[in-house]
Amino acid sequence: MRYALALPNGGECGHPHILADLAALAEASGWDALFLEDYICYTNDTYHSIPGAPTYDPWVALAAVAMRTERIRLGTSVTPLPRRRPWKLAREAVTLDHLSHGRLILGVGSGDVREAGFAQVGEPLDAKQRAAMLDESLEILAGLWSGQLFSYRGKHYAVENVTFLPAPVQSPRIPIWVGGGWPNPGPTQRAARWDGACLYKQTTDGSWQDMTPDDVRALRATVERQRTSAAPFEIAVGGRQRGADWEEERTLIRSLTEAGATWWSEWVPAADLATMQAAVARGPLRV
Repeated sequence: MRYALALPNGGECGHPHILADLAALAEASGWDALFLEDYICYTNDTYHSIPGAPTYDPWVALAAVAMRTERIRLGTSVTPLPRRRPWKLAREAVTLDHLSHGRLILGVGSGDVREAGFAQVGEPLDAKQRAAMLDESLEILAGLWSGQLFSYRGKHYAVENVTFLPAPVQSPRIPIWVGGGWPNPGPTQRAARWDGACLYKQTTDGSWQDMTPDDVRALRATVERQRTSAAPFEIAVGGRQRGADWEEERTLIRSLTEAGATWWSEWVPAADLATMQAAVARGPLRV
C-alpha cells in the first residue's frame, strides 16, 4: 500500500506558495503522493456557505509543487475533462510531467455538476454527454502523448494530423486514474481501459461510506475480466479525513490492502495553516 494526501486548491491554504510548502513537508513526512482537487470555484463542507471562497488553479500550483519536491508523485483528484480542451490539457500535463521528471498521475472524471464551475457557467450538465466527452478526451490524450502523427474524429472533438512533442517522460504515457461512483458500471468499465481507479462508494443519500474489502475484491475482479492490458492496475481508496481512532483506521487500511487496494488517500480539508501543517506532518498511517 502507498499513501497519498489530497489537498484543496481553495481556502486560506490553497495559494500555490503554501501548497508548495505543504508538499515539501509531505515529502519529508513520508507521504508517497500529493493530489490537488480541481475546482474553478472551491466548495466543501467548510466553504459551502461562504461566497467567493479563494480558489487557485491546481495546474499552476502543481508546477510550484514539482519545483519544491523530488520524490513524491503528484496529480489531480480529479480533473473534470468535459470542461477542458483535451489538446490543451495534454500540453499542460506533458509539461508538468517533464517539470517533475516523470512523477505526474492524471486523475480524471466527468465532473460534479453541482459545482459552480459547471452549473453556473454553461458547461454541459447531461451525464451521458459528459461521459462521451470524457471518453473522447481520453483517447485524444493518449494519441497525442504517443509523439506520433495523430488524427481523431468523434462526436465532440476532432484532431487532424497533429504530432505532439515532446512525448511524456513516462512510458508508454502519463498514468490515468478514473474517478466516479462505485459500483456504477460506466466509471468501472472506463477505469478498466486505463491505469487505475480512484472511485468513491455511491450511496443513495449522498452520505460518505468507505469502500469495503468486498467492494475492492469485486472491483478488482470486474477490472480483471474487462482488462486487455497486462500492465499493473492501481486501486486508490479512502479519500476522506483521518478518523479519530488511528488503530481502527490501520485495521481498515490493512483489510483493504489484503483485498487488493494499492493506494490509500487521506483528504485534508481546507483549514488554517497550522491545522493543515499538523495534518501533513503526522505522516501516513502505514500498516
